[in-house]
Amino acid sequence: MDYLRAARPPPGGPRAPSSLDAVCEHGPTRTVTVSISETDPIAWADPARRLAFDAWMQRVAPAHALDLASLRSASADASFRRYFRVDALPGQASFIVMDAPPALENVRAFVDIAARIARAGLNAPRVLAQDRAHGFLLLTDLGTLPYLSALQDAQAQGDTGRRDALMGDALRALVQWQCRVDAGGLPPYDEALLQRELALFPQWCVRTELGVTWGDTEQRVWDQATQALVRSALAQTTVAVHRDYMPRNLMVCAQADPPALPNPGILDFQDAVRGPISYDVASLLRDAFISWDEALELDWGARYWELARRAGLRLPDDFGEFWRQLEWMGLQRHLKVLGIFCRLKHRDGKPRYSQDLPRFFNYAHRASARYNELRPLSRLLEPLMGAARIEVFG
Repeated sequence: MDYLRAARPPPGGPRAPSSLDAVCEHGPTRTVTVSISETDPIAWADPARRLAFDAWMQRVAPAHALDLASLRSASADASFRRYFRVDALPGQASFIVMDAPPALENVRAFVDIAARIARAGLNAPRVLAQDRAHGFLLLTDLGTLPYLSALQDAQAQGDTGRRDALMGDALRALVQWQCRVDAGGLPPYDEALLQRELALFPQWCVRTELGVTWGDTEQRVWDQATQALVRSALAQTTVAVHRDYMPRNLMVCAQADPPALPNPGILDFQDAVRGPISYDVASLLRDAFISWDEALELDWGARYWELARRAGLRLPDDFGEFWRQLEWMGLQRHLKVLGIFCRLKHRDGKPRYSQDLPRFFNYAHRASARYNELRPLSRLLEPLMGAARIEVFG
């Protein structure tokens, strides 16, 4: 779930790159399988790690009434983290266990940001027990219904009420995040990081995926466009930025008795930075896995703009200028994603992500063709996306 993040060293030492920067350079490994059930084994490449995990689970189980026989795989993201689900004894809630090998991952950032989110009154997994030395965490369970699935179902069924309610909750939670999550000490989303992300597009999408070599003219167009995108990003109000605030990383949290924490549940926040205020809005509205009509994007963008301004966040007085900032920030993200998806295919052996390249080319072309300063970039993209010249505006 964290394939969109750029490399940055974590506090306290190196961590595994996410799929943005993860490498497949490991040699042959021995695999030890712990059979939780005949149909759902948990594999361990390191027997010593398996023993450490078992010992830790035995220590934490009594305090939380864990039924260790129920331990099973829950999910794995594009990094080296894995997640298991374990039930409590009858009548109690289930829990999530994170397995984050310390040589490849660092749980300190997760623990830190989780605490910041809790202080902000938002809904994210709470850390109930931890073994930082081995990279094990016991977390509260936010359920099994991702926003992405719920929105896709609502879209398929034409349930606009459900769709709008979910997006409204996500927008309100984002404003609360931006107002209340402490950005102090977070790494800056600075010029170096923005440029490093943009450089993924020519390296992995243009040259590696498409086999295209740019000449001096094309390179000048690229340099001028990306400099404009970076200037726009750096001119914005800075807040805590989730960096992947998208439906796949939000959970639908049903109300219960007593009431559950607010919707949505927020996941995959450990690579938060301090950066441009429009970044997370662009991530939500122009997602990697679901697309909306532009009229809906504009409506939700205006709702966010109104909510954020009422909450005291510093945004342009003119909605049109805010929308330009959002589109340009989204363009930076989409160019980065095009590079990431191609790198996942060619370097990491994960070709399925390349199926979404057309979605991101369309996002990028539509935004760049709309603005005079970026229109040369749209011309640069057209032959790469297999399109004839497309006039978005006459």
